[in-house]
Amino acid sequence: MKTVLITGATSGIGKSTATVLANEKKYKLILCGRREDRLSQLKSELGSLTEIHTLSFDVRDKNAVFSSIDSLPDGCKEIDILINNAGNAHGLDPIHLGNPDDWDAMIDINVKGLLYVSKAVVPGMVERKQGHIINIGSIAGKDVYPDGNVYCASKFAVDAISQGMRIDLAKHGLKVSEIKPGAVVTEFSQVRFKGDDTRANKIYEGFTPMTPEDVAEIIAFVISRPKHVNIADLIVLAQAQASGSVIYRNQS
Repeated sequence: MKTVLITGATSGIGKSTATVLANEKKYKLILCGRREDRLSQLKSELGSLTEIHTLSFDVRDKNAVFSSIDSLPDGCKEIDILINNAGNAHGLDPIHLGNPDDWDAMIDINVKGLLYVSKAVVPGMVERKQGHIINIGSIAGKDVYPDGNVYCASKFAVDAISQGMRIDLAKHGLKVSEIKPGAVVTEFSQVRFKGDDTRANKIYEGFTPMTPEDVAEIIAFVISRPKHVNIADLIVLAQAQASGSVIYRNQS
């Protein structure tokens, strides 16, 4: 039974991925997030399906990342699959009106957090000469859209890091995949707009966006490929979305 570590597991794509993988009953899951109450609830919901271990930490806290992952019991220390899912967006403003605190949050979580968790997990994979890293990027890491500047920059960074990881780690027998979703209905927009539900809901009006389960099923497929097959780079969009900034709404 392979061991999977998922960051950002308490909501959205991370939570759905945990649910999909638990139901397959062939993975042990290490679920990571900041909200201990949600981690406990998720463990209660999924614990009858497979072995669940939870870790509560903020990926921005380098020391907490390393100490938490180091605290795993012996049966969970050998992580076979790392799903770097934790990420966020804060604000949607032209660059000259952007809030530097928002910039810090996006870079610290989307870029540095991914690096910290990878640093804590990947050396063990290299030592064992096997492992699979899934980085959850975004269509925003391919197409810059208006007022998305720093968020898009953070996801372009995820794309570059994923490519660099693949080059560095392939010779050690590791696989690195990046999945770049477009519009998915999660807490993403509520966080971006700081709880303004009117603005958040408007993002998804007039078309059918993807659900977290849609992306979770794709993640499950990617990690289920044979050892010699690596789905390296995958963009997934709602049918109505043509690019990072083009969505056809209210089609008849």
